[in-house]
Parts: sequence; C-alpha cells; structure tokens
Amino acid sequence: MLIKDRPEYRQKTDILRFPPSETVQSAVERMSTKNYGSSLVIDDQEKLVGIFTERDLMRRVVNKGLDPKTTKLSDVMTSDVRVATADDNLIDWLRMMSNERFRHLPVVAEDGTVVTVMSQGDFVSYTWPELIGRVAEQARASLGSGYYGILIIAAIMVYSLAMLLIFNS
Repeated sequence: MLIKDRPEYRQKTDILRFPPSETVQSAVERMSTKNYGSSLVIDDQEKLVGIFTERDLMRRVVNKGLDPKTTKLSDVMTSDVRVATADDNLIDWLRMMSNERFRHLPVVAEDGTVVTVMSQGDFVSYTWPELIGRVAEQARASLGSGYYGILIIAAIMVYSLAMLLIFNS
C-alpha cells in the first residue's frame, strides 16, 4: 500500500510550520493547542530544514536546562529529517520508523515542499480487517485450502507486532 492510499494522508490539512528563528516556547504553545507531537522548521524558500518534536523538547531543551523563551528552534531541532513521497510504500516506512525510533515523517512533493506529515500512529492505524484480509489473500494464493492455521498464526504475529509498536512509541 502506498502512503497516498491511506485515508489519513488525504485528511491531514494543517501542518505546523515555523521559521528556524522561532522560539521553543512559541512552537510548544501552538503544538499544545493543536495537540501535535511535532512541528516543521521551514526556511524562506519553503524548504524543510528541520523538525521539532516532543522528544527534542525533552532531550535538548528540558534535559539541558535551556530557557524555552529564548532558545531558537534552529538550536534544538532535528536537522537530519527523513522524508517520504506519497508514492512510497507504507509498510517500508513503518518498518524504518520502528527500527530507527522516529515517529513523524514529512511527505514531500517533487519540488521538495512539504505536503503533509504522517505519524507512526497514522501508519499503525492500518486496521486489523485490512491486515487480516491481506494475510488471508496471500495465504489462499500460496497455500490453497490449508491456510486457516497459518492465518491464525500470522494474525497473532501481526497483533504482537502492532502492540510492540504502540507500546514502544
């Protein structure tokens, strides 16, 4: 499944964007108001230069005793941002996000401008019926009529993976 095929991709419209000179305090206030876990740091040409997340706030501001009212996003943002395109495979990104321990993925257009931000939660919402349906289709195609036992085992494995992702994020 492609990222653009997810309903969450089409439904997200509002992205928090700040210039690098914005203060942490200002960003956190808007993030809190909107209940967002991240905001993008965008330069004058509308290009992504970083992302500021709750994790950045905890590790780079609070943990270091910095003043959020005077600390600039450019000083504490994550600047090595992984980005996807709408045509990328959702499962590949879910795996990378889980393995590399990040939860927010900007999706960019061909010109590099940000279209939306997908979260790990958006990808994990790849629902049970969808997962079981796909597993059942693949089992039927490869195993014929003896696929029910394998389907049950696969469903348990998928459930376990989903729980690990949810509780480790």
